[in-house]
Amino acid sequence: MDAADRIAITDLINLHGHLVDSGERHDRLFTPDVEYDVSDLGGGVIAGRAALWDAGLALGENNPVGHHVTNIVLTEVGPDEVTARSKAIGIMADGTCASLVYEDVVVRTPDGWLIRRRKVIPRRRPLGR
Repeated sequence: MDAADRIAITDLINLHGHLVDSGERHDRLFTPDVEYDVSDLGGGVIAGRAALWDAGLALGENNPVGHHVTNIVLTEVGPDEVTARSKAIGIMADGTCASLVYEDVVVRTPDGWLIRRRKVIPRRRPLGR
């Protein structure tokens, strides 16, 4: 993974919050067969772009108003696959917030780097508990 790949993957992960928060479709982020695992939040695994879009619409006012990503760490798995681990902060309309971890599998496609799998892990206890 060269510097250009690192920048492209980091930009991809950062773009998530901008697109989701503005209500734009996120087809530029995910593979068509994406698995978006929100099991730890009670939502199961959402399979596919269309289902992910529909799930976001179904949440309506329960969606965060801000998705903020930081601390992105990339690990090369192969020439066309990278794992990414990042921290996320979700800000709700009432001002409450949540700390999360995103664990992603990112793959190189003809359309560039896209997220094939994301697991969302809430952080509810300090010091790794």
